[in-house]
Amino acid sequence: MIVKYTYKPVGVCSQQMDFEIDDQTNKIVSLKVTRGCNGNLKGISKLVENRSVEEVISLLENIECGTKHTSCPDQIAQGLKQFLAIKN
Repeated sequence: MIVKYTYKPVGVCSQQMDFEIDDQTNKIVSLKVTRGCNGNLKGISKLVENRSVEEVISLLENIECGTKHTSCPDQIAQGLKQFLAIKN
């Protein structure tokens, strides 16, 4: 079953992250990010497809953007961590 999950990122230009996750395999089916650096986020969205939630968290967590202590990739990881917390 495909689960849809929406996350509101904090401290970045992106305003919303919409995930579709396969509940059986825990893999990301798709990611759509509203606002932010359009080309970069489209690329990241393609790169996370078919990867497990845990793998994407480990790859993207703690990436910073400039002087911010977060970034859109880090917020993707935070959103996925929140998804896991709600799921469990």
